[in-house]
Formats: sequence, structure tokens, C-alpha cells
Amino acid sequence: MATLRKGKCYRHITRPYTRKSKFQKKGYIKAIPNKKVVRFDMGEATKNFGFEVTIVSKVPHQIRHNALESARRVINKELQDGAGLIGYHLKLRTYPHQALRENKMLSGAHADRLQTGMAHSFGKVVGIAAVIKRGQKIFSARVDKENLELAKRALQKAVPRLPGTYTITAQKVAS
Repeated sequence: MATLRKGKCYRHITRPYTRKSKFQKKGYIKAIPNKKVVRFDMGEATKNFGFEVTIVSKVPHQIRHNALESARRVINKELQDGAGLIGYHLKLRTYPHQALRENKMLSGAHADRLQTGMAHSFGKVVGIAAVIKRGQKIFSARVDKENLELAKRALQKAVPRLPGTYTITAQKVAS
């Protein structure tokens, strides 16, 4: 099975590109893989919590869907263990929609005879990513005052799993 490329290969924002061709069958991306993000809302969504803790991006970049899912699982597990099932509300605020393409090349002994190189390369879709702008919220967790430090700790655990640089902010929610 093929392995994933490093996340740094896709963290820079590239122009969304739809190939234009006089041949219709070459003019569009045929299939996009399913997103790995399972849920966008977790916990108790209807309760009014007093505080909101968010992960905010400092730079524009892209985050692959598997990195978002990994961070979501870490945050959700930490909040669920500490605050219980109804002691928090976690929301993923971005949606992965940008298709990531890769021009796969063979490597190894005698692979040079089989490659066509990068001439007119378009690549096959290998995943999807969320395009993040500067100052955009990635995750937000709403909690009560007694779980505020727990939420900060949980979001801090997720930051190493995401590309880019982030700041964690906490603010009181007006009810």
C-alpha cells in the first residue's frame, strides 16, 4: 500500500485549478476521496456554556483532512474524559474541500525507463484539504468556568498535529 506524503508537501496554498481541455474526458477531476472527518459537532450543542476556547490560525495554509480528524479525536477524548458527555460542546469550524493532486512517479531500480516526467502533469487526486486564512478559527470548544483549563489543555494537545502556527484564545460568551 502506498504511503502518504508528508504534510508539509501540501501546507502551502496553491491556486485551485480545474483543467481546461478540448477533450471533455480530460477536462475535470473524476473522483475525490471521502473526507476522513467523521463529525463536526460533538458534546452538548443545546446547552448555554459560559466560555469559548478556540484555536486560531496565525498564517494562511492548508490542513489535510486526516490531520483535522486526528486533532478532533485528541480534543474530543480529552474533553469527554474530563468534562463528561454533556460538559462541553466542540465544533470543527473548517470544511475540507480543496482537492490535493499528486503526479505519482515510480522509484527504485530501472524505474527511470517507465517514467514520463512532469511534462503536462495534472496528477491524480490523493486527498482533500481545508484552506485556512489568517485569523480563522479551526476548533472551538464551549465549556463552563470549571472546565476552562481542561479545554485549553485539550486544544493545546491538538496543535502539534496540525500544520502551521496557532494561538489559543479564551473568551466569555455573552448569553
